[in-house]
Amino acid sequence: MREHNYYVYIMTNKNNTVLYTGICNDLQRRVCEHKNKVKPNSFTARYSINKLVYYEFYEDINLAIAREKQIKSGSRAKKIALIEKENKRVEGSLSGLVLGDCFAPLRSARNDMGEIDIARGAKLPVAILTNG
Repeated sequence: MREHNYYVYIMTNKNNTVLYTGICNDLQRRVCEHKNKVKPNSFTARYSINKLVYYEFYEDINLAIAREKQIKSGSRAKKIALIEKENKRVEGSLSGLVLGDCFAPLRSARNDMGEIDIARGAKLPVAILTNG
């Protein structure tokens, strides 16, 4: 049986003034698309959304879609609280989160502390919630 991967994610811009919540089946590709403004007239391009600050992993698309809708319907304060709760080791909350250029594949990049090794050697603690 084919394994399915779905990600619900939150990204922000350089100054952390805009939060964007999305869903995809290839997080690495999607983050790169946002960073490279593949769709120049999109919301994420217009507001320079380029930093991944949170994600959740799902194997069931229906659960992922429901979670995306739940996060999107929440207030900015609730989104920030979610990010800060799941990224407790990051000092300075949102201002301390930086993602380098397109990172290594997620499956092979996780270490046992739930961090992703970024291309430039930085580490970003992430929320890894697996629903199977």
